[in-house]
This record gives sequence, C-alpha cells and structure tokens, in this order.
Amino acid sequence: MLATPADAPSSAYIQIRGVSKTFEDASGGSVLALREIDCAIEEGSFVSIVGPSGCGKSTLLRILAGLLPASHGSVVMDGQPISGTRRDVGMVFQSSILLPWRSILDNVLLPAEVLGLDMAVARRRAMELLELVRLQGFEHKLPRQLSGGMQQRASIARALLHDPKVLLMDEPFGALDAMTREQMNLELQRIWLESGKTVVLITHSILEAIFLGDVVFVMTPRPGALRRVIRVHLPRPRRMDVMASPAFSETANQIRELFSHAGSFE
Repeated sequence: MLATPADAPSSAYIQIRGVSKTFEDASGGSVLALREIDCAIEEGSFVSIVGPSGCGKSTLLRILAGLLPASHGSVVMDGQPISGTRRDVGMVFQSSILLPWRSILDNVLLPAEVLGLDMAVARRRAMELLELVRLQGFEHKLPRQLSGGMQQRASIARALLHDPKVLLMDEPFGALDAMTREQMNLELQRIWLESGKTVVLITHSILEAIFLGDVVFVMTPRPGALRRVIRVHLPRPRRMDVMASPAFSETANQIRELFSHAGSFE
C-alpha cells in the first residue's frame, strides 16, 4: 500500500517528493526539522509514523494538511500540489479541542458552519457519524460530561463531517490511559474499515503503530528523515491478542532495533 519513489505508482494518492523543512530559531539561525522525505501513500491505506521526540513527525503532518509549507520539495494529493488547507483533508489532534459550551452535536457540526455547508444535510451526516463512533444518545451532552475517549471519538466524527478523503491524526490517544487507549485503537480500526478513508497516524507507541498500520514509517532523529518503511503483514480486523503473535513481536523488534542504532525513542 506504500511505495518508495523507485517503485511508486503514478496512481498513489499522496506523493511526498523530497520534502525538507527549515525553521528560524530565536537567534536568527536556522534549524533543519525534516530532510528529504520521499515516499508515496496509496488511497485507502493506513500509515503509522513513529520516531524520536522532536524528529519532525508533527511538522510532516502539518505539511500534509497544508498548515505549513515545505521549504523544499512538494506534496501532491490526488494529482494536485498542496499549497494550503484543503476540504478533502480532516485532522485530529492530541487534544479533542471541543468547545466546552457547545453540545457534542454542535461541536461535530462546527466544520459545516465554517465551510458554509447545507446545515440540514450536515445535521443528518453528523447523526450518522455519531452512530459510527458509538456516541448516539450523547449528542446533547457537553464535552465535560464525556470521558476522554468519548471526547476523542467526537473529535473524529467532527473531522469526518465534511467527508474528507484523508484523515490526519497527530497522537490522538496520547493523553488517554492504557485501557482506554486500547479500546480507542479498536474503535479507530473499525471506523477506518467502515469509512474507507486514507489515514496517516502519528504515535509514540510502537505497538499502536503496528496494530493500526498497513505500513509504518520509521523516522530518524532530527533532522527527521525516513529511515525505513516497514510493511505490517497481519490479517484484519485485528484483535488486541494479535500483539502476542510471533509476527507482531518480530515487527516490533525490527522497529526497536532501528531505534537502538538511531538513539533514544520516547
């Protein structure tokens, strides 16, 4: 589902071509955050990205979202260069960022208001999405009345409201406890299988990356470069007990070995 440039099909939905990113620091100098990222992502695939803290994972995701420009290189999505934010991309952050004074339904409907969509159509879709993320019956609750995991499910529904083809997720479960995080992994897998979206997930968890991903991008310490693309050969749908399988352990050990040579991983 993913290919490097040498064999990347022209039909790849997202093509990342030699992307580098440099930031200016406080002293007026420059910091190279990303170095020549070069890969392609197939439509409908689930890609996990892991790497040491500060290696540029979130920077890469923001470039894919059109929130940051690349300093060098380009990203092409569905045949069009990314030059800013796009309506066919949804994004989920580590914090659910729900507006505390709005009901869950009204939070999910927020993109429709911003984009000027037909509100009657959007409301019907919002109710369908709340059912998809298993929040039916909670649409009139306020965010504070929901658990952290439920709030993140609401944020996923909000990101899907305008029916984007691509869902970008920046460590969406990092603040959750271990048991809730496992449940959210199962929920996200189910939502992805049912929706058919292309998903790119950043995570600090090697186990989460393998459990959810078709492939795992392994990045180097800063300046972040693509060290390895590892394909995950595990049948779907996956249950949590797949983590005890030899194939899962072998993939996890392969990734850990890459980090043992590259430096610390958090």
